Amino acid sequence: MKKQKILVVEDDKDIQELLQNFLLEAGYEAALAMDGLTALSLFESGSFDLILLDVMLPMLDGFSVCRRIRETSQVPIIMLTALDSEGSQIRGLDLNIDDYITKPFSMPILIRRIAAVLRRSSREPEAKRLFHQNLILNLDSYTASVDGQSFELTQREFEILRELLTHKGQVLTRQSLLNRLWKYDFYGDERVVDTHIKNLRKKLGIDFIRTIRGVGYKIE
Repeated sequence: MKKQKILVVEDDKDIQELLQNFLLEAGYEAALAMDGLTALSLFESGSFDLILLDVMLPMLDGFSVCRRIRETSQVPIIMLTALDSEGSQIRGLDLNIDDYITKPFSMPILIRRIAAVLRRSSREPEAKRLFHQNLILNLDSYTASVDGQSFELTQREFEILRELLTHKGQVLTRQSLLNRLWKYDFYGDERVVDTHIKNLRKKLGIDFIRTIRGVGYKIE
């Protein structure tokens, strides 16, 4: 059985090592990050079942890391922090975290709370939406909403937007989009992609689909 993998984001080396040891003993795999930017880099390049996220981090704080992750993923997040104020907890919960644990904490209890969050997440259906800034793409209904206003998309508009959101930060060439979406059914000009992008921008009123001149498109 494949081990579940947990991303530990903690800038205190002693606490990080302690967390790693307890997670390994409990049968999990662990990846480590000591600052917010490293955490995002690891998250974007790997696959994790849960994130243990400190709030007070160098480079980028835990709230900002959580906000960035929630733009594209509903991976379970447990915040571990010395900030025990009601305001801090509310801020975390408003970012759709799964649990908020204040330091100091019991390692055996933490392991059990991790297991509980993972059990809940395994019973929940896979995320049916993709997020970016004020845009929500609904994967079931082939619709998009911007600032709460819903828009109907054509099949190709939806598929192009889904590809760009799924590969956020990557440049997708026109040819790669044609290969992914049209496969062997397309024999025309690859500039048809430009027309769909233009329609998406106009229909949704969005400006974050960036044109990479002579290459293709990406969402930053």
